[in-house]
Amino acid sequence: MKKKLYQVTALILAAVLLLGGCGQKAEKETEKQTDPETQETAAETKTEAGTESSQGETQVTTAARESGDAPEIAGLTYESTMELTYAECFDVYYYEGGYGLIDVHDSARYLVIPEDKPVPDGLDEDIIVLQQPLDQIYLAATSAMALFASMNALDAIRLSGTQASGWYIDDAVKAMESGDVLFAGKYSEPDYELLVNEQCDLAIESTMILHSPKVQEMIEMLDIPVFIDRSSYESHPLGRTEWIKAYSVMVDKEDEAKAFFDQQAKVISDLKDFKNTEKTVAYFYVSTDGSVVVRKPTDYIPKMIEIGGGRYAFSNLQDESGKTSIPLTMEEFYATAVDADYLVYNASIDAPLAGVEDLLAKSEMFSDFKAVKEGNVWTTGKSLYQATDIVGELIRDLNLMLTGGDASQMTFLTKVE
Repeated sequence: MKKKLYQVTALILAAVLLLGGCGQKAEKETEKQTDPETQETAAETKTEAGTESSQGETQVTTAARESGDAPEIAGLTYESTMELTYAECFDVYYYEGGYGLIDVHDSARYLVIPEDKPVPDGLDEDIIVLQQPLDQIYLAATSAMALFASMNALDAIRLSGTQASGWYIDDAVKAMESGDVLFAGKYSEPDYELLVNEQCDLAIESTMILHSPKVQEMIEMLDIPVFIDRSSYESHPLGRTEWIKAYSVMVDKEDEAKAFFDQQAKVISDLKDFKNTEKTVAYFYVSTDGSVVVRKPTDYIPKMIEIGGGRYAFSNLQDESGKTSIPLTMEEFYATAVDADYLVYNASIDAPLAGVEDLLAKSEMFSDFKAVKEGNVWTTGKSLYQATDIVGELIRDLNLMLTGGDASQMTFLTKVE
């Protein structure tokens, strides 16, 4: 029956695509100017209590979480709430019979239903059903791949929104090269026919999908639920890593996820006693439009700089947009960062800096910067954004940078000569 529904819906979808294809060019132009992290934050529409999200559903507010009240689900009996240490953007509630409710704040609620268990009668319309087994997943949210790999659940991923050449995770590359994972088109242009033929049972998207609401609607028309990852909105680096627990509920890997997370938490705990050097660090990249994009002070990157023993240069930056990335004019950036002790270029967004001349080519004003004059310009690698499983390595890199440590021991940072 489900396969027939797929086929019928695919025919309807083909007609919709013929009528709606004109919007793709504008989306492509937007993508040329943005990046994985920027697209996520620019697309996000913050919702307040009792308002409608971009999915058209009334959301559970953070007030419900703070009160400790588990959502009531008709026909199910609440058992417990998942213990979370750092993550603030989701909660998980368990109910008798193996049911689990993943509540992604300011987004949606997802009820994970065990294999062969029924959908509860009278289920609220705003709750999205995820029926196990979930083993034909289309993964368009790149930050989640490392988490699936870390809990030995890569076999649940069948389709990827990134080609093999775009992955910096060895297991993902191997899976795609072997044919275990197939490229199914990027998030804004998925291969709907392949999703149907592979009987995709879940699409995991970053908030970039909010740039393409028609695409999300089309996927849902195929009876494929869409889960939107909001891990980039976590304020602590381990908050992103703790999203492994949300995904573990989908694939019954809670024990593996907890063991892995506890191990990563210990890595951060071992680094927390770094003495602060009081040296300032500006973490940024230069967009194609000439603006300089920095992270907001409450973001996880500034937190990592603080743990690593530095001070984030833009700690006093005021921004009410709700975005994690903030574009500044070169003049605004100059006013704060010209005296920063270190410049760290975010090359997970742009190409890594091959030399200081690459930075000066973006703006001659960089020649006035203290960090440029003193030879303290560094660049991240392209793999950083996908490395949600080893966040502690960047903190260690930052500490080595700030204390003149052995650069050969760094994972993500490279000095720019």
